[in-house]
Amino acid sequence: MSPTTLPAGPDHGHVTFLGAGPGDPGLLTLRAVEALGHADVLIAEHDVLDVVRTHARAGVILLDTDPGPPSAPTSASSASSAERLLSTGTPQLTVVDGASTTVGAPAVRDAAHLVMEAARGGKRVVRAVSGDPGLDTYATEEMLACVAAGVPFEVVPGVATAVGVPAYAGVPLRDAQGADVRFVDARTASDRCWAEVGASDGTVVVSATLETVAAAAGELVAAGRKPDTPMTVTVAGTTTRQRTWSATLGTIAPTLKQAKVLPSPEGGRPVIAVVGERSAAAQRHQLSWFENKPLFGWRVLVPRTKEQAASLSDQLRSYGAVPHEVPTIAVEPPRTPQQMERAVKGLVTGRYEWIAFTSVNAVKAVREKFEEYGLDARAFAGIKVAAVGEQTAKALVAFGVKPDLVPSGEQSAAGLLEDWPPYDPVFDPIDRVFLPRADIATETLVAGLIELGWEVDDVTAYRTVRASPPPAETREAIKGGGFDAVLFTSSSTVRNLVGIAGKPHNVTVIACIGPATAKTAEEHGLRVDVMAPEPSVHKLAEALAEFGLRRRAAAVEAGDPVTRPSERRPGARRRRSTT
Repeated sequence: MSPTTLPAGPDHGHVTFLGAGPGDPGLLTLRAVEALGHADVLIAEHDVLDVVRTHARAGVILLDTDPGPPSAPTSASSASSAERLLSTGTPQLTVVDGASTTVGAPAVRDAAHLVMEAARGGKRVVRAVSGDPGLDTYATEEMLACVAAGVPFEVVPGVATAVGVPAYAGVPLRDAQGADVRFVDARTASDRCWAEVGASDGTVVVSATLETVAAAAGELVAAGRKPDTPMTVTVAGTTTRQRTWSATLGTIAPTLKQAKVLPSPEGGRPVIAVVGERSAAAQRHQLSWFENKPLFGWRVLVPRTKEQAASLSDQLRSYGAVPHEVPTIAVEPPRTPQQMERAVKGLVTGRYEWIAFTSVNAVKAVREKFEEYGLDARAFAGIKVAAVGEQTAKALVAFGVKPDLVPSGEQSAAGLLEDWPPYDPVFDPIDRVFLPRADIATETLVAGLIELGWEVDDVTAYRTVRASPPPAETREAIKGGGFDAVLFTSSSTVRNLVGIAGKPHNVTVIACIGPATAKTAEEHGLRVDVMAPEPSVHKLAEALAEFGLRRRAAAVEAGDPVTRPSERRPGARRRRSTT
């Protein structure tokens, strides 16, 4: 049994020191995800919490160790939880729907106190750190504190930042000749350390900040490295904010200045610099796989709920984009539930030969009504089930129902009708179809089924209403050109987005799922740049990626810098230079 799966109790307090990697959540190990899923308390700096919190279980207590002003708990229950867990000199907790966050601790070193108090209370504690715990000074001190207190602990290694960032920047650290590789932390390096790495001819990986990287280059030159030695500097490595500059030890300072890379207002933006003749800096333009993704860094607006957009957003991330989900519709129960109740009872009594689902929301509505009556997927026994769309089919499978019919071609009502069999009184004992749909659904499917000889119970399973406007910051980004692209998956998403947030800026790339959606977009004064080759959200994302790839290739061929669409808006370059 894994230590992190032990039941909570005074005799089973346990700490897992976990490496969260350099920033990309996809670099978490399988063991890390397992440990996070069993944690009672998760302790980390703010940026690390953003990486690991999605894998934590419901009810976990999150403790942010970054310095920050205290904030009162939102409820008496959260206050009592904090008091029980951490009695003195610790941050307060804010509990939110079973998961919790906390304001910053007075200082990073207070993490050791948080770890000890939680473990002594019998909690399963995960202490997550950036990179790898073995390279974190504070984590080592906290491990020693566990030893002194008799608290059992384990270590889950992570991808070290000094190794992971160069890999994402396209800068291999060793070549076929096996060059020596040395790692230097510019914040703590001594004169002796600089002298040793300066005298070698191997690759040097320097952990520094934007404020100190030029000084680190100067230290290496002073120690004997040639000023023309290749050097790369990467900021925000392994994230979609990553940027890498290639220069030499002697030119890195003017290179960063020319690129208008300024220190952040709070200071200390971390960077990884790679120095050496064999560091493959000269081939970085060929090996930079991450920053060369077709939509790298693009902010893409997805006008769907997080639940609906999950797989689409994952696909966009695989292209290097940063998806931002904004729901444009809200789903509500029908105003009169009697029609839906009669139809569900009819399923049980054998009234229908078929049931056809045209959306995930329809599956959800029927499933909720089933649960209300104490029914499950067995109620579909003897009934043929049809589904339009991959996501609708997946929702049915998750319910325990495998669709009998999915369109072989176009995933639409028309595509379903092409494959739907005509009613045959010899083979079909019942001639009726149950069609649970939205209140605004078109009549195409109903008319087509009737033409094929079927009787149809067209039932309003749910209503779609316009969602509330997104936050002011999002509305400003939409109208001001802060998004690089928007994906419209239906005509209603066009109308509703414009209605609740305004018309996207003319620099924003408009991508539409099909001709009808494109026509609606044009009617609202939008220029359609991308259209899916078939009505599928995943084909739409693929088409946007191909558009981005062509755009990037054209810029490279013309010798122009590769920029995002949002960087073309007036004032964008000036504002970007201050970040």
